[in-house]
Amino acid sequence: MLLLITIFSACNSGQIKITRTDTPTSGVAEIAVDDCFAPIIQEQIDVFEALNDEASIIPVFANEVEVINLLLKDSVRLIIAARDLTDAERQGLLNKKLQARSQKIAIDGIALIINQENTDSLISVSALKKIMTGEIDSWKSINPQSKYDKISVVFDNPNSSTVRFIKDSINRGEPLAETLRAQENNRAVLDYVAKTPNAMGVIGVNWINNPGDTTNLSFTNKIRVMSVSKNDNPTIQNSFQPFAAYLALGEYPLRRDVYVILSDLRETLPAGFTSFVADDRGQRIILKAGLVPATRPMRLISVKESF
Repeated sequence: MLLLITIFSACNSGQIKITRTDTPTSGVAEIAVDDCFAPIIQEQIDVFEALNDEASIIPVFANEVEVINLLLKDSVRLIIAARDLTDAERQGLLNKKLQARSQKIAIDGIALIINQENTDSLISVSALKKIMTGEIDSWKSINPQSKYDKISVVFDNPNSSTVRFIKDSINRGEPLAETLRAQENNRAVLDYVAKTPNAMGVIGVNWINNPGDTTNLSFTNKIRVMSVSKNDNPTIQNSFQPFAAYLALGEYPLRRDVYVILSDLRETLPAGFTSFVADDRGQRIILKAGLVPATRPMRLISVKESF
């Protein structure tokens, strides 16, 4: 009885504490990642673990709302998302004695993908808005000579960062059309468009990167990638695909920033992984995936053909 009383008293007095044993390059850490960036972050994890054989990063890939909520509930201490925290979200973490630190790691592009058989590959931002609000629902409204009629638009998830981007940056507050459809994730969007001739998919650019092309000047041949123009009358000359150079120069209009957000202590494994992603090795992986590195300079080369 005396022993039980002693143990109970020690627990109530806070004498029993959990001691962290991880370091920036060892231990186990769970992180949450926006599914839009699953391929590129999985590669970051694979390389980091190969360099640090005592480290294990366990990713949870989910939609943006779930990822942010996991951080706010202190279920994870590191997330990767397509937006920074709001002031209210930061204050919520401060109330739990957690201070969030944000690091911009990349500039990403939202790609519009269509079936390989569909040659209607030019679109303006204004036409895209009309599609997303339901004002336009036919390919013939974009190109009168199109061989397709109804546009079947698909997203990855109703709570995804791509849906939020379209709502905020394209629709400017106007509601999305009820005819738009959501798939399970980005891979499902890619598969649906690849087999549906009249489909248009909205997807993160690293999902369509061609890993076999070291120049980053091509996309996967499973689908066709649309060229987007800021001009209301899109042409080949004023329309751009989401290549890294056009993202960096601001020519491609559907672009957004990517952040690592950390609420953990310094000198821990989540902090070590954050440093890796923002440092030279991690930024090269970002460039290889077709995104624009945020913390390292990017060299752009203009090539002119001579005849």
